[in-house]
Amino acid sequence: MGTVIVGLALATVVGLVIRSMVKDKKAGKSLQCGCDCEHCGGHCSHE
Repeated sequence: MGTVIVGLALATVVGLVIRSMVKDKKAGKSLQCGCDCEHCGGHCSHE
């Protein structure tokens, strides 16, 4: 019973993380770019 509860909790957390990542991607945010252009190595398109 405990394994099922922990599994469901873990699946919920993973689902929320994936949902957040998809939402950020649709909003134009990138996982690689922190939009901190002062420390950017020139790999992103922000100026």
